[in-house]
Amino acid sequence: MPVNLPSIDDQKLPVVPGVRLGWAEANIKKANRKDILIIELEDETRVSGVFTQNRFCAAPVHICKEHLKTSKQIKALVINTGNANAGTGKKGFNDAINTCEHLASLLNVPVSSILPFSTGVILEHLPMDRLLAGLAPAVNRLSADAWKEAAWAIMTTDVAPKAYATSITIGPKRVQITGISKGAGMIHPNMATMLGFVATDAAISQPLLDKMTKEIADLSFNCISVDGDTSTNDSFIIMATGKACNTEITTADSPEYKALFNGLLETAQYLAKAIVRDGEGATKFITVNVNAAKDNNEAKAIGYAIAKSPLVKTAMFASDPNLGRVLAAIGYASRDCESLIDLDVDNIQLFFGDVLVAENGGRASNYTEEAGQKILNEAEIDISVVLHRGTENATIWSCDFSYDYVRINAEYRT
Repeated sequence: MPVNLPSIDDQKLPVVPGVRLGWAEANIKKANRKDILIIELEDETRVSGVFTQNRFCAAPVHICKEHLKTSKQIKALVINTGNANAGTGKKGFNDAINTCEHLASLLNVPVSSILPFSTGVILEHLPMDRLLAGLAPAVNRLSADAWKEAAWAIMTTDVAPKAYATSITIGPKRVQITGISKGAGMIHPNMATMLGFVATDAAISQPLLDKMTKEIADLSFNCISVDGDTSTNDSFIIMATGKACNTEITTADSPEYKALFNGLLETAQYLAKAIVRDGEGATKFITVNVNAAKDNNEAKAIGYAIAKSPLVKTAMFASDPNLGRVLAAIGYASRDCESLIDLDVDNIQLFFGDVLVAENGGRASNYTEEAGQKILNEAEIDISVVLHRGTENATIWSCDFSYDYVRINAEYRT
């Protein structure tokens, strides 16, 4: 079961004016489960996205990038689960375009105004007859208050749906933010989400929305790791409908920009951490803090090295305070960050929770195995590294590796 992840049944997911959502059961991979989602946007909605940097990125990713670049108005998003449409060549590209064309016809909008997304098995072609047949039922179900159903409709190996909502004040206006995400495996930057969709009714200029989306991705979905594998389909989208009728945000140094940024970041970080809490087979939620680095790159490099180490992750599963595995991960992080080549290991402090476990190049003099064991017995574990090299910090969220991780991925296509 997910690690301390609240059920969305207990969450209030308010509507976002200007957004409607509809789902369908198209039997793309499994029968009797929601596997198609349409998100319809009213005119004047501004949309921005950040996508995987995997060179084998899926056909829908290529099309999303192109449509965001060329379309004057994004009118709808269409998401299918069960099949990633990645590694599918020219046919996969044509299938994604065909999906856009079919939905554009149903909604009476330009093809370039549709953004397609897919998630699921790689190197297999979409069952186009079933997918296209599912679009009309999804359109017929379009509703402003279908966020919970939408969260279910984008799941693959997820155990639980993931959603979050908050509201903020911008000037005299109340602004709503609601979002959903999915992902449980093949999670690592860049990006580190499978799919994430966040909508707000705030009014913000397109250039600032683009800037905000990238910065928020870097502080949320690019700070998580389940297994060290970057997906071919990762996509994070922010939609701003402008229906709150606040004065449009046009400057990044304004209090209005900061308020919206913080609200969206809160939402994205919750959704990103929810993916880790629901990591495939996860039993522990791990927070890795790296402090006093020279720059953010080396702080993140060390954080990622710890977070994705199979030896660290299996030790966390076993509640085994095996300090050497963490120190080894810190030591090899220089492979991914040249500035760490001169890292002085004698200056590093390592903490499990609030317990100092290593310093001066070795085990801390007051550390006891019992103290470390007590920390690792918990479902949520904090690992903190203090480099004493500068003022930059980074936080990475991860989970353990359990027997179930192997089982889930061994059975993924069956």
